Amino acid sequence: MPICPACNAELETPLACGACGALIEQEGDVDPFAIFGLERGWQVDQSDLQARLRTFSRLVHPDFYAAAGDAARELAERASALLNEAHDVLSDDFRRADWLVRALGGPSESDERQMPQAFLMEVLEWNETLDAARDAAPGSDARAALERLGPTLQAERADAMQRVGGLLTPLPAAGADALAVLRRELNAVRYLDRALREWKALRLADAGAR
Repeated sequence: MPICPACNAELETPLACGACGALIEQEGDVDPFAIFGLERGWQVDQSDLQARLRTFSRLVHPDFYAAAGDAARELAERASALLNEAHDVLSDDFRRADWLVRALGGPSESDERQMPQAFLMEVLEWNETLDAARDAAPGSDARAALERLGPTLQAERADAMQRVGGLLTPLPAAGADALAVLRRELNAVRYLDRALREWKALRLADAGAR
């Protein structure tokens, strides 16, 4: 556990000391798990994460440093931004998995652009359904197919994230071959998220046209 440089107390978060209130400047890339005092891993207890967020937010909230001078307030603002960014990563299944793959030396989406081979034929069918629905009239067969597509995409995303979780439990070794497999699964999830956003937009457009 890290130690406060001001009072030598153990730190729950490297951003600030709960014992003496000292803010601690962070340098370089900051591990979101370390910010929340958690071990790296796929499973994150979201209730515990929210409790830690509330505790640490009070430690670094800029309003508490309004009378401490501009430098202290700016440091608190940076610490608060780091805390919120770390929370955004750890509370989102895709971003958490993406961060872990990168941290373990796995390929980025620009290094590994492929999706799982078995997924590709389904992508073609889903794209055809979305393309047909864009210019179709409400009540048409194409729009009926669009309605059926949403639950399919949601189920596929859940299955893909379950595979991702399995590959990240326990965490693979740095540079392991499994990280390339993980990136391909995450590429599939990225596609599914885009497709779901478009599906929702088309359904909203239908609702607005009624």
